[in-house]
Amino acid sequence: MKKYDFNTGWYVKSITREEEPYPVRLPHDAMRTEKRTDQSMGEGNIGWFEGGDYEYCKTFTVPEELKNKSLTLEFESVYHNAEVYVNGEYAAFRPYGYTNFYVELDKFLKAGENEIKVIARNEDQPNSRWYSGTGIYRPVWLYAADEKHICMNGVKIRTLKAHPATIRIDIEVTGDGAAAIEIRKDGETVLTQKGETKDGKLTKELVVPDAKLWSVETPELYTARVTYAGDICEETFGIRKLDWNPRHGMLINGRRVILRGACIHHDNGVLGACTYPEAEERKVRILKENGYNAIRSSHYPVSKYMLDACDKLGMLMMDEYVDVWYMHKTSNDYATYLMDWWKQDLKDMVDKDYNHPCVIMYSTGNEVAESAQPKGIALQRQFTDYLHSLDDSRPVSCGINIFFNFLSSVGLGVYSDDKAKKLAEEAAKNADTSNKPKKKKSMGSEFYNMLAVKLGCNFMKTGAALPMSDWKTRDAYAEMDIAGYNYGLFRYKKDLKKYPKRLILGSETLVGDAYAFWEIAKENPRIIGDFVWSGWDYIGETGMGAACYKEYYDERPETQMTGGNGRITLSGKPTAEAAYTRVALEQEAGPYLAVFPASTQERPQVNGWHLTMAMESWSYHGFSGHKTVVEVYARAAEIELLINGKLVGSKKLKNDCRAKFDVVYEDGDITAVAYDKTGVEIGRRTLKTAGEATVLRVCPEEPGVKPDGLSFIRMRYTDEEGIWKPMERHNLTIEVENGELMGFGNDCPYFEGNFAQTTVPTYFAEANAVVRATGTGPVIVKVSDEKQTVTCEILVTD
Repeated sequence: MKKYDFNTGWYVKSITREEEPYPVRLPHDAMRTEKRTDQSMGEGNIGWFEGGDYEYCKTFTVPEELKNKSLTLEFESVYHNAEVYVNGEYAAFRPYGYTNFYVELDKFLKAGENEIKVIARNEDQPNSRWYSGTGIYRPVWLYAADEKHICMNGVKIRTLKAHPATIRIDIEVTGDGAAAIEIRKDGETVLTQKGETKDGKLTKELVVPDAKLWSVETPELYTARVTYAGDICEETFGIRKLDWNPRHGMLINGRRVILRGACIHHDNGVLGACTYPEAEERKVRILKENGYNAIRSSHYPVSKYMLDACDKLGMLMMDEYVDVWYMHKTSNDYATYLMDWWKQDLKDMVDKDYNHPCVIMYSTGNEVAESAQPKGIALQRQFTDYLHSLDDSRPVSCGINIFFNFLSSVGLGVYSDDKAKKLAEEAAKNADTSNKPKKKKSMGSEFYNMLAVKLGCNFMKTGAALPMSDWKTRDAYAEMDIAGYNYGLFRYKKDLKKYPKRLILGSETLVGDAYAFWEIAKENPRIIGDFVWSGWDYIGETGMGAACYKEYYDERPETQMTGGNGRITLSGKPTAEAAYTRVALEQEAGPYLAVFPASTQERPQVNGWHLTMAMESWSYHGFSGHKTVVEVYARAAEIELLINGKLVGSKKLKNDCRAKFDVVYEDGDITAVAYDKTGVEIGRRTLKTAGEATVLRVCPEEPGVKPDGLSFIRMRYTDEEGIWKPMERHNLTIEVENGELMGFGNDCPYFEGNFAQTTVPTYFAEANAVVRATGTGPVIVKVSDEKQTVTCEILVTD
């Protein structure tokens, strides 16, 4: 079965608003260029974008060499309620917006020109609790097969043993005949095998000589090449044995692994929901550089490009199915369809994941209050059994908010069909321009998020520790392999004693819990890991209450773009919280320094999903004498803080890796020195005040870009030595030659307009852009502020 790129030659138009068709190249997110307005029915959940229905069309003539072959289209994802028409005939419907699906074309095609039309429905707001994007936002592929061929997803590979390395290959074909298997490593053949299929199937167990095992530290990959009746299928895989048990926790190739995880959403910042290989690999790389070894795909199946990146770079993946079961969280979400589609959805997810060594776990859902009900508990059992029937080599979990389950059981649930309906009615009232003044009522998850902001980060954890919360989760946990605790840290120690066979996963946690989690997990193998909310900032869910300094705050609701709660910013910049996490999880010893801006005495109230608004800068020229707070993160017994060589304070660390100092700002430098318990210096770090000169730097993250590839560009104001000057504020305008501007924005939680505009303000002296190389290059990027234009060239290289 041969695979062809089917992503060019498309036209799209809105069918909600008056619009002429315009050409696009897939993947494409139609929501990214929509207006953001306070009349948005999806409101802050989707970043105040409008939402709408869109029609995608492509005409094509079947090439001569494919005329006698069977043709199938794969849509990797369409958001959502996708309708596919071929030459005007209804060919397929897929309601879920996050899973891949296939459309067999043969009975619809004709001689000459053919038309593929896809309707992506997203006017039915509200239907999501985060920015979903709209349209064909992941790639589309055309597959061509002869009568006798290897079936779609017909080669599955799993590791049976790590020592000696033993794999099993299951092959499914149409008909019967001889099949040849070739195992390759780095282009060299290491093993060959032949066999005869029976009833269209062939299974072979193979011992791979001198095997190199896949792990987080050594992500070694192999290729299995299967040949049958002239058809060739190649699958990339890794040899890694996964085990889990109460005695040892989670093991990869016989060694215990503690998951240092990050929850992420699927959007790629200024690129919107679009999935690109460079963007996914960059996300994985930056997360891994910041100490994470695992990702939770919250709350839907992850893209194939993301899985490829995780395989390549050594990142573990918990692939999650869905955010809702049969109770609505928003009035038009997937709860309408789940009970009819869950088997097909799970099969497609497993088919997608099966050969990827990075995938170590499946999650059946997120904060589903149904798990407190007999019907929901039975459904979890069905999910687990069905996933085991498809793939019993990986455990099954589900992220349950323990406290929310109790609240739901006494009629105070965060989510219900009734609340979802009321939320939609409230959104409609707010969208009605005649209904002024607007006063939005907080309900559902937004209400509890706001409550958590007011009551502090221990709100949900304390509730989870109540006996009643245990009563309303234990039955659901018994129906899965690994119990997913959302904000359940205060239960860990008691549940380790109460449930001696239970494996516990912090499926969603707070950044401030990283140190406590790590200390418990090191001593208790049944605590298998932790996934912080969130590892990477994302568009939408603005009701989480983004902390923001007043100079950047905008009271207009439609400017709220993000919740601002990632350890990594929307553009991919690690925050001070990321430094804290690296230290807390013992990936680095520190010390690291972070400072509240001396230019303001404001201390924005952070919510439970934040730790600090301090930044890694000592450049506040003109504000000498102003009081500020300095934070130091280190795995040490004591910290000393010096300003311009003078000791200004010392703190002993106990049961934490974070120290705070009240200081008076002075231009110059600030240094943190870390000591062990014997008084020996074990590390130091210095921040310096930037010099007088101000330089606008326009820097691609990589020196070159592949043809048709993406380049990520950061704009930053510094001094001549490259020291960041965060107080600089400017408007930047961008022009691109020999390339296409794919997105332009900044990391501010409050942002006017969308990421398709060519002029944006800086946020703490920074902005970011993504460009695509459209020619042989070089790509020329010109960035202008009020006084200057800076040009950079990006070479296009194969």
